[in-house]
Parts: sequence; structure tokens; C-alpha cells
Amino acid sequence: MSDRSTRGEKSAEGAGETVAEWAGAPQGVVERMKSGARRAFPDHWSFLLGEICLYSFVILIVTGVYLSLHFHPSAAMVQYQGSYGPLRGHMVSEAFNSAMKISFDVRGGLLVRQAHHWAALIFVGSVLVHMLRIFFTGAFRKPRRLGWLIGFLLLILAMFEGLTGYDLPDDLLSGTGLAVVNGTILSIPVVGTYISMYLFGGEFPGSEVISRFNTLHVLIIPAFMLALMAAYFVLARRNKHAQYPGPGRTNKNVVGIPLKVRAVKSAGFFFLVSGTIFAIAAVAQINPIWKYGPFRPDQVSAGSQPDWYMGVADGLLRVMPGWEVNLWGHTLALDNLVPLMVAGGLFLAMAAYPFIESWVTKDEGEQHILDRPRNRPVRTALGVAWISFYLVALIGAANDIIAIRLHVAVESVTWAVRIGLFLVPVVAFFITKRWALGLQRRDRDTVLHGRETGTIRRLPHGEYVEVHEPLSQDQLHLLTQHVQHKPIEFVPPEGGESLSAPLTLARRLRARLSRCFYGEGAQITKPSVQEYEETTSRHEP
Repeated sequence: MSDRSTRGEKSAEGAGETVAEWAGAPQGVVERMKSGARRAFPDHWSFLLGEICLYSFVILIVTGVYLSLHFHPSAAMVQYQGSYGPLRGHMVSEAFNSAMKISFDVRGGLLVRQAHHWAALIFVGSVLVHMLRIFFTGAFRKPRRLGWLIGFLLLILAMFEGLTGYDLPDDLLSGTGLAVVNGTILSIPVVGTYISMYLFGGEFPGSEVISRFNTLHVLIIPAFMLALMAAYFVLARRNKHAQYPGPGRTNKNVVGIPLKVRAVKSAGFFFLVSGTIFAIAAVAQINPIWKYGPFRPDQVSAGSQPDWYMGVADGLLRVMPGWEVNLWGHTLALDNLVPLMVAGGLFLAMAAYPFIESWVTKDEGEQHILDRPRNRPVRTALGVAWISFYLVALIGAANDIIAIRLHVAVESVTWAVRIGLFLVPVVAFFITKRWALGLQRRDRDTVLHGRETGTIRRLPHGEYVEVHEPLSQDQLHLLTQHVQHKPIEFVPPEGGESLSAPLTLARRLRARLSRCFYGEGAQITKPSVQEYEETTSRHEP
């Protein structure tokens, strides 16, 4: 069996060299192909999240090309003469008319259109969950900080890509969303009016927004996303893959499956993701524009809800009080400006966190072994607090639907969300931190006393004790391999050294944050070798 596999590997390498030589590739390319074929890939289910991002993006490109062949991005008015009877004879925009044609008159058009929409939702969701996986496991540490920023930019671009595509059909629901976008843009001091006039080609709703959103949606944003993905893959190839802790895994190696096995599994997963997206598109209706009707500036769609990834912004807008401030003869619409700043700050905090943690810990070494979330209680608690804030804001985006379904006043739902935005993240932070510390304490006890077997033994003097089984070396390594940072102490300058006030403040802040991350009450000290040996010797018969 081993001889057969060896012959298969040699034949595969020989085939690769033959192709390279046939293409006239230089010797360096051949060597890189051979080294790439020998690369190992960590095998863990969480790495599939990145593949879902990639494959849903492929579905978006394929279905988007098909839709663009039939879509006319124009606000010019025409008379609808399509298959949908209730709208026949009404004046609609060419964009809405072509979207209705795709839905009812183009063979397979509705399936492709719904698959495109579902793939967009899955793509943004998989990017966000993939970023959270990187956050909780510490995969953003050096040398992957640039990769973290690329993933963050990809998430932001994906959200704007979804927003621009959502508004293209020019139906009443998307037009309502555009009105919200316009109000938020107008709240930006000084430049808001100019941005709105340029984007819409005049006062809202204007006549150019569909064509300009189409250019952004079809050309500009996808081009940037492709460039970021290419850069991400280059960095991943250069930095090698991070891996979860385990036996035989160090910062200098990668334990996993070979490229050929990974490629076969990846190909199968591509068809699984594609089939799932089209199955959902075939049975689950999404964005039925014929029910909403064409956009009219004097109408608003009741019960309008944005796609989930824009729900945080819409939720903050809905629960923000209608505050306005007059300064020097100018009005600041805080009811739009504050939610915009809070939502932007929420995502900027995500982008900046790796650099803040690196500054607090002075950790400048390369890290290729991932963290267990329980071993970084403060980081894990901050991540859960971030998610809880997002979810509460998302609930606020459905305050009217919740009020109708639960038969309560919409004001009650709004006030509950307002209070929850301040209270829930704090509660989530402390609960998660205590939970992680509890898991650390359990790991420490397991290392020192062994695994509980469930066997009860009676000692000669009558005491009943539970028998514990010593852990294997692999289990001991998993529970004790992590590095525990020590908090940085602020050392006042000595002698003639003098520090400027900003530098002194920065050092004090660094020391305080370091104590919050790694000081007393922020982590459970893992057992030392001496403690383990002493405890083991006491338990030996």
C-alpha cells in the first residue's frame, strides 16, 4: 500500500514537472510547484469558513454575470408589459422592468436572482464568522496583522457591495432603504449635501443613482475584492498556515494533510456549498419585488427590513432619539450622525484590536499556534461583548415587526433596545470572562489531579474518594502549552531622565491595560512543572 502511494506521489510530481516544462517555465517555477505539492494543510472544521467565503463569492460572480446580461441600470420610465398581471400597464423604471423580466420571463432567471441574493447573505455572514474565528483564536498576531486588515476591508466592501446590489431593482423596499441612506449622508457635516447631490445626480431620488450603483456593484467593488483576496492568498502562502495546539505542533512546523487530499476535499466542498445555495434559492423566496411594486418617492414600504448585515446601522437609527443641535447657524442631525459614528466605531474597533493587544503585551514574535479562547479571557469577553452589541442593534432594526408580532407598543421595544445597548455588552463581558476563568481553573485541576473516572474507593479509615486517572502527555501538552503574559508595570524615570507628559500618560495607560488583560483576576496561573511533580508524587501509592 505504501509503495503504491509512493508511486502515485512520484507520478503526480512528474506530471507537474512535465506540464511546467511544456509551458516553458523556468526551473524556479518547477521547484516551487514541487514544494507546494509537499505543503501540509491543517485539517480542522473551522478552516472551512474561509472556503465558504471563497465559494459563495464564486457563485456571486457567476450568477452576477448572468444577471448583468439582462439587467438595464436606468431610471428612465417605461410602461410595464410583462407577465405579472397586477402591474401591467403601469409606468416603472427600466431597472425595475428588467428585474421583473428576469424574475418572470427569463428562463431560470428567478432561480439565479434568488441564488445571487442568498449567496450574498452567506458570503457576508461567512466573512464575519471567519473574522470572529481569527479573533477568538488569536490568528491575527504577527505575522498575520496585514491579513487581518485585508479581511476587515473585505468585510466592509462586502457590506457595501450588498447595499449597492440591494438598491438596483428600484422597487419600493430598496427605495425606502435609499431614503435612509440619503438621510444618513445628509447628516455628515460640511460635505454631506455635496455627496448626496453627486450620488443621486441631484436632489433625492435623482436620476443617476441606479447607474452609479451599478458601476460600483459590477465593476469597482468586485475589482477591489478580487485584489484583496489575491493579496490574502499570497500572504497565507508566505506566512504558512496557523494551526490549533496539539501533539507535535510547534511554531516551526505544520501538521496536516497533503495538498492533493486537501484539493479533493475542497472540490467536494465547493459543490456542497453551491448545491446548498441553489437548494435554498429554489425553496425559500427572498426579495419578491413584485409584491413591493416600483419605487415612488411619496411612498414608504411598511415593515421594511434591511439585509441582516446592515441591521446594526438601521437598528441604531431606529432607537436613536430625534436630537438636533444648532451651531453657528447650522443644524447637526444627531439622530443620524451619532448612529453613523457608533456603527463606524464598532467596526474600527475590530480593525484596531490586534495592534492594541500587541502594544499591551509587547508581543512581537511570530505566532503560528492558535489560542484556545478560554486561555485569553479578556479578549474572548471583548469579542462576545462586540457580538452582543451587534445583536441588540439588529433587534432594534425589527422593532416594528416585534411590536406587531408580540402585541406590545413599539416604544417599549425601542426603550428595551436602548437600555440593552448599554447593559447587555457589559453583562456579556463579565459572564464570558468568568466562564473562561472557570474553564481555566478546571484545566488546572485536571492537570494536577488527573481525569475523573467515576470510580469511588473507600480508604482504610473510612473516607470515600474518587479515583483520578493521570492524563496522557498529549493531553498535558494541550492544557499547558499556552504562554501566559505578565502584566507590564509602569516604572517611573530615574536619575536625570525626563519624560514628556504624553509619553508618561501613554506608559501609564499601557501598564493599566496590561493589568486588565493579564493581571490578577484576568487569568488563572497554569501549573508549573514543580507543582505537577509534587502533586503527582503525593497521589502515587
